[in-house]
Order: sequence, then C-alpha cells, then structure tokens
Amino acid sequence: MKHLTFALIAVVVSLASPLMAQQNPVVVELYTSQGCSSCPPADAMLLELSGREDVIALALHVDYWDYIGWKDPFGHPAHAERQRTYAAAGNRRSVYTPEMIVGGVTDIVGAKPMALSKAIAEHARKPVKVTLDLARDGDTLNIAAKRVADVDGKMTVHMLRYTPRQSTKIKRGENAGKTLEYTNIVEGWTVLGEWDGAEPLSISAPIEGDKPAVVIIQKKNAGPILAAARMR
Repeated sequence: MKHLTFALIAVVVSLASPLMAQQNPVVVELYTSQGCSSCPPADAMLLELSGREDVIALALHVDYWDYIGWKDPFGHPAHAERQRTYAAAGNRRSVYTPEMIVGGVTDIVGAKPMALSKAIAEHARKPVKVTLDLARDGDTLNIAAKRVADVDGKMTVHMLRYTPRQSTKIKRGENAGKTLEYTNIVEGWTVLGEWDGAEPLSISAPIEGDKPAVVIIQKKNAGPILAAARMR
C-alpha cells in the first residue's frame, strides 16, 4: 500500500509540475459533462494541469448527456462536434466522457494520470514547426505566426475564450447533490481562417473583456496541434 501511495503522489506531482520550459505549450482538451458520474476525477486532473505554464488545459463540456436528468450549463453542441471530428480522424466509432485529447492527436478515455503525464511529455519533446506570438492592443488581439519546419497541407487558426474557475451545485442526474469545481471552461470557440504557411501569418481578432484567450494552429480536419498560445 505504501508503494502505491508513493506512486500516486509521484503522478500528481508530474501533472502539477512542468517537465521543462518550452515555446509551444501542449494543449490538453478534456471532453466532460456535469451529467457524467465518471467525469469528476478527470475534472480534478484538469484542475491540477491548469496551473502549468507549459500546458494549456481546456474543458469542453458536451451536451449529449443532458437528456439523462441534468442540463450542463457549460455544454455546447460545437464541443461535441469537435470531439466527433477527432473520433472520425482517429477511426473511432464512438465518443466518450471523460476523454482527453493531447496535442490534437493522443486520446485518453477515463481519468488516467499516468497515461496523461506520458502523453504530455511525448508531445513536449516534439520539434517546433510553427512559432506563434500574441499581443493585445485594447480590444484587439494581434496574432503572428511563422512556419519554421515543413508542414504538409493547410492549417486552421482557432481562437477561444475560457472561464478560469467556476463551481456548480448539481441538483439532478448522476452527480446529484455534489458541488463540483471546474476550470478553464471553454466558450466562444471561433475559426479565424486557414493558413498554408507559405508566408508568415499576421492577423487580428476582436477581444473584449478580461477572460483569457487561446489561439491554436492545427492541421486541418482535426490534425495535430502545431502551435498554441494564451493571452491572460
């Protein structure tokens, strides 16, 4: 039992602490739902990750469990559609909660801290192919990117906002009676356009309010995430 305890502590530390500094943080997308009894452990894992500068941890709440008794106030059909696009790209027939997608490629179903820590480390070691810089000027976000290695095909430029922390008292459904804390709750996901990388990218997008913004450059059709940056 002592050996197991020490192993679990080591996993928690590895999730909470960056392995190394890096230019492009690793994006971890958690597909979750307040109506899913298996999701709270994964939500807690994302909370641990949210403090790391070398990881951009995002909670995308889906809406397909709303029918079983509790409507997730953070759920959005676009999140479920993005998850289905990942499933199709990976030749997976179904979608699940909780599911984590690391770097736009590696899928982890369930709350598996050791698998997640390994996946983050593997993606952190990948060579940088695209550099990405953000600068805010009032209500405008200026986005600059440059391809620094070969990239086949077009890339999609995404922008999203998120709420850093919020608690919900759940009254019905599988988690009825629990008050659960959520982190980095995604909202307002926008596709800014496509980019072929032949020339440096320089675009601007409106950004109002104080909520953090994230820009992601990803191979088209739910491919690998090549660059990501956050503006708090």
